[in-house]
Amino acid sequence: MTVLRDMTVLMEGIAFGESPRWHDGRLWFSDWGAHQVIALDPDGGHEVVVSVPSFPMCIDFLPDGRLLVVDSPRRRLLRREADGSMVTHADLAPISEKPWNDLVVDTGGNAYVNTIGFDFPGGEPAPGSIVLVTPGGSVRLVAGDLAFPNGMAITADGATLVVAESHGNRLTAYDIGPDGGLGNRRVWADTGDDHPDGICVDAEGAIWYADVANRHCVRVREGGEVLATAELDRGAFACALSRGDQPQLYVVGQEYGGPQATEPTGQVVVFPAPAPGAGRP
Repeated sequence: MTVLRDMTVLMEGIAFGESPRWHDGRLWFSDWGAHQVIALDPDGGHEVVVSVPSFPMCIDFLPDGRLLVVDSPRRRLLRREADGSMVTHADLAPISEKPWNDLVVDTGGNAYVNTIGFDFPGGEPAPGSIVLVTPGGSVRLVAGDLAFPNGMAITADGATLVVAESHGNRLTAYDIGPDGGLGNRRVWADTGDDHPDGICVDAEGAIWYADVANRHCVRVREGGEVLATAELDRGAFACALSRGDQPQLYVVGQEYGGPQATEPTGQVVVFPAPAPGAGRP
């Protein structure tokens, strides 16, 4: 097993970083605490792309580059148009009034969005689910009975969707059907005592997952073999990989669950990675 070293802190002062995505040569992520979507250059320069008064507010991109944002309190999926305006892409409320969480978009523009199925953190745990949102905005349920569905990714061949079940201590896979439906549910990897949060796929078919409580990211092969780890000094919430030569693993993390901090503890850190990103996001 490889331990990634040479960690570089690329950005600090983030209130609550989540949902990192590599897009057009930059790392895009949401600062949930500041209600902002931020684009971060590899050299550390950044810009606030859009502000959305929501929490959570996970993101991904349509094939034409338009940004999608989960607006959880209003139970909808938003789309950023070319002129910068935000419009409703889909209404999620008819499926569930519970908090909506992560999303991933396939190469055809279908968006998979999950709901944890209960009010968090104070609610009684209940099964979560995944819906498919078509490019035209129609919504249908495609998977259920998930134990706190969190990060999602689609493999490079477009054939498999993997979802992190944080309360199930596993990565769960589905075959993606011709109509976008999900079937053949199976355990892609058991994560032991880890509670996987955000995930990403690399070009060698392995998956990285972030774990808040254990303060690390872990690279696993299908079946559960651990290939590498990247240790942090605070909770690791999600991760993303750059593309092309000299791949980098980007991790968003912050202190979580302890005394209220007087200053934001969120960071984006970067490690040299064994393989570049692949698939979606």
